[in-house]
Amino acid sequence: MTQCSAEQLYFKRLGSRDVVADFGGGQIASDAGALLVARADEGTRLLERFAGCFRDGRDPERTEHSLLALLRQRVYGLTQGYEDLNDHDELSRDPLLASVVGKTDPEGLDRRREQDKGRPLAGKATLNRLELTPADARADEGSWRYKKIELDFAAAERLFVEVFLESRAAPPAEVVLDLDATDDPVHGHQEGRFFHGYYDEYCYLPLYVFCGEELLVAKLRPSNIDASAGTEDVLAWVVPMIRLRWPHVRITVRGDSGFAREGIMAWCEANGVDYVFGLAKNSRLVALLGDALAAARAQWEATHEPARVFHDFRYRTLDSWSRERRVVGKAEHLADGPNPRFVVTSLSPEAWGARALYEDLYCARGEMENRIKEQQLCLFADRTSAETLRANQIRLWFSSLAYVLLQAVRRVGLAGTAMARARCDTIRLKLLKIGAAVRVSVRRVWVSMASSYPYQTLFREVWHRLGRLVRGPQAIPLRC
Repeated sequence: MTQCSAEQLYFKRLGSRDVVADFGGGQIASDAGALLVARADEGTRLLERFAGCFRDGRDPERTEHSLLALLRQRVYGLTQGYEDLNDHDELSRDPLLASVVGKTDPEGLDRRREQDKGRPLAGKATLNRLELTPADARADEGSWRYKKIELDFAAAERLFVEVFLESRAAPPAEVVLDLDATDDPVHGHQEGRFFHGYYDEYCYLPLYVFCGEELLVAKLRPSNIDASAGTEDVLAWVVPMIRLRWPHVRITVRGDSGFAREGIMAWCEANGVDYVFGLAKNSRLVALLGDALAAARAQWEATHEPARVFHDFRYRTLDSWSRERRVVGKAEHLADGPNPRFVVTSLSPEAWGARALYEDLYCARGEMENRIKEQQLCLFADRTSAETLRANQIRLWFSSLAYVLLQAVRRVGLAGTAMARARCDTIRLKLLKIGAAVRVSVRRVWVSMASSYPYQTLFREVWHRLGRLVRGPQAIPLRC
């Protein structure tokens, strides 16, 4: 928001005209697209439901900011590109953000409250309380006295799966759950800090589960574990939730070679879940692929173009697997030489031939890496700089909530448009970062967006489409 100032700033002349700037334009916001985020939130009730996962032990008579308002302020800020709690000391004076958060006094003129008087929204110290309450706070009178906003982790985890299930209008015939782990660098001597040799840094090792572009699980873990650690526990509650809503759906689990573990595959086989995982190569596997590798080399020598030959066979490790399983080998020959790759699967050759299994099904898991990049780079999931692992898990979920809201904008509002596959940062740049004058009257909050905004038609279309999710009229009128 601008601050009025009498000082004028002079710039290079434009012909015969002086170019003069000041900060006297009044209440002008740069984030008018937050209205779309709030509309998606209103339709999905995402943050209202996430607020229900908290136990708020504060005295209502002494509380200035509701739990829901705090959550909206924090998560909407992430969608707009404000990654740090420090940003909210300035954002707390923003009447537009206050309006979409739901504060009845968006200009902060109500002086009855003393803590944040003159500011409609909470400052960083108040927002930080969302993260700091320990799990055993109620048993510790001293801790509970100052930290009374406690999150039920099990309920929070399940909410993301519930929202995913509600995102489909009809039960699908099949869902593919993508599993992956990634590095999340730590910011100091934090709880759960370990050095990871593969990533060559001190980091956390969060586990993600996606179905297409929909996020189901974001679980923060220390990095002194195997990448697949805890996967069976996650599947043990995610799969029953899916089957309870969609009893006849076929479920396939997909991941890289870090998930080709006996425990995970055995669990899938015992519970009627199919899988396709990368399989790390070894001398036995390469030997079994020998004829296919020779054929691929012959093709390359004849054409000098990359050559692929696929081989389907049964395989069992010497001692780590409990049974023989289907393996598909890709015998590829490139200018640099042979490039053998393998996948292990429970899917039958009749359902998926070797080439289609590898190229169409397994390789499609690479799209999940783009979703993780959106989380980490666009929505600041790597800002896990709190002292405790518990607080950092909550921060990861805040970024996940921001992703789910923008995914709702993408899935519902942008379907069939040129931005249907746009990344979250592109959506932010083109649809959320809009200049607007904000005028607050007794009865209305007027948001007058820039007349020169180039995506007015798309913005209106997204607004109307998101209205399908919303019940009841929108309180904030728009002017483009």
